[in-house]
Amino acid sequence: MVSDRQGESWAVVERADQELRVELISAEAELAALAPGWDELVAAMPRPSPFLLNAWLVEWWRHFGESGRLGVCTAFRGDRLVAGLPLFVRKRLGLRTLEFVGGTKAALADVVLRPEEGDSTAAAVAEASEGLEHDFANVFGLTAESRLARTPVWRGLRLIERLDAPVLDLSDGWDAVYERKFSSRARQDRRRHRRQLEQLGSVEISVARKPEELGPAFDDAARLYALRWRGRREGSGLLSDEGAKFYRSALLRLAEQDVPRVLTLRLDGRPVAANVYLRLSRTLYGLVMAFDPAFARYSPGSETLYAAFEDGANEGVTRVEFLGAATGHKQRFSDRVEPIYQGIGLARTVRGRLGADALLAGIRLRRRAKTSETARRLYAHVPRRLTFVGPMPPTDG
Repeated sequence: MVSDRQGESWAVVERADQELRVELISAEAELAALAPGWDELVAAMPRPSPFLLNAWLVEWWRHFGESGRLGVCTAFRGDRLVAGLPLFVRKRLGLRTLEFVGGTKAALADVVLRPEEGDSTAAAVAEASEGLEHDFANVFGLTAESRLARTPVWRGLRLIERLDAPVLDLSDGWDAVYERKFSSRARQDRRRHRRQLEQLGSVEISVARKPEELGPAFDDAARLYALRWRGRREGSGLLSDEGAKFYRSALLRLAEQDVPRVLTLRLDGRPVAANVYLRLSRTLYGLVMAFDPAFARYSPGSETLYAAFEDGANEGVTRVEFLGAATGHKQRFSDRVEPIYQGIGLARTVRGRLGADALLAGIRLRRRAKTSETARRLYAHVPRRLTFVGPMPPTDG
């Protein structure tokens, strides 16, 4: 059955399989206590997500969970954690929405499960979510192969593609990929831009990995990001004080597991471009890219991408997940897209059905508007408070 660790009024779900104990976690401290068992489940995912690592979830909850009610569904065999589903209920505009912990920062989110566990265990933790009082579900970050979306309780979820999520295969090593992906003209352009930068001063590229290095390097990246996006709409949240605090604290926590990297390109010691990314299970995940617009003609952002791929390949990375939209510069680097979806539905009330329909309509309207170049330019400059209240997909600068 589902037990209530906090004594709150969660629903109880009877289970025929008494060997499997399903619990709802409703306190931050108990979510934090699930590590490292939780992170073992994340590493076992077919498409592991660093945005489901325990430290990332806990830090996100500490910074943004104030208005929500935690409801992490977990399954144990004895004292061993075997499955989990990180959810919470958020109140917004009078509606209670069921979302992933991490919100739009939970890319590739899904049920996490030990490899030896089957669909029945995934179904059990998905069933537990029925005990969370909500009007409708609004979960961002699902993949086309989502195990959660295949469970009986969640099968009615309506999936809408939100991010192209380009992927680059690095299994042959960086040199082979560089030769295959880029023409001789493109390689000449890169060398020319590098020479032009070197004519301006001393060029240095460094990669911060340790906690004492990551803090200052991230601060530099955040300043460059602010320069790059000043006066424009962006969806990462990094330009807000709370957003910057969250990213910084999450990266420092994840540094204990050797996950984050901040690669910085400096000109005479001055940071002019940066790439913030995560590494997990031989995969590199893009997080934030930024450069000083004053140096845009030299393509410093592209140079940090080249350097990040080369550094990752040297560390054994065989795959790159860009996660965002398939913009021009990423299309040059990627091999294919493996889209990320937003799941909306499972309405349990009349107002929930209305809210889900309105959210779907708003997303579709935005997507149609963005096919127009004029609309895209206008949209980029509209203050966030004036736009539809649905979740924004993350950007990578």
